[in-house]
Amino acid sequence: FPVMVGSWRLYKDMPIEKEVEAVLKADDTLSREYVNPNGEGVYVFMAFFTTQRAGQAPHSPKNCLPGAGWEKVESAVIPVTVPGRQAPIEINKYVVAKGSDEDVTLYWYQSRDRIIASEYAAKFWLVADSIRYHRSDTALVKVEVGVRDGDIAAATKTGISFIQTAFPVIRHHLDRKS
Repeated sequence: FPVMVGSWRLYKDMPIEKEVEAVLKADDTLSREYVNPNGEGVYVFMAFFTTQRAGQAPHSPKNCLPGAGWEKVESAVIPVTVPGRQAPIEINKYVVAKGSDEDVTLYWYQSRDRIIASEYAAKFWLVADSIRYHRSDTALVKVEVGVRDGDIAAATKTGISFIQTAFPVIRHHLDRKS
């Protein structure tokens, strides 16, 4: 995955804890922080699964974040216009708080050329693709932005800006894996 994505540059690679890797069981991961010229930063996490058998499957941030002590503030599905697609993609917006910290988490599941926000729809397509194509590969794509001064809208805008810039690169890399 490139160190420059549009005007966003790699700030640092983030190691994934061994315990998290053991639970996740992903075939490939990306865990990085990127910053733009305005100094706004995002954390990007991608987990790719060649197959969703034998306990290998994406874990929903709606389960993992509360398990790590974060409390839900807001949960919604939002449309995001991205290059290369006529219709906007629908992704999850999940706002969480832990003490005085707040984060906006934007995420989706990506299988083949399908972008899926709903965990239930992801399971449906897993079954359908397994039967029809004998495939169960998928990826979880997650972009997190820290909320500054209680401004959830600004953090959301920053995350969407990164997604709009990075989507063609993300799509290209995930298409190569599947």
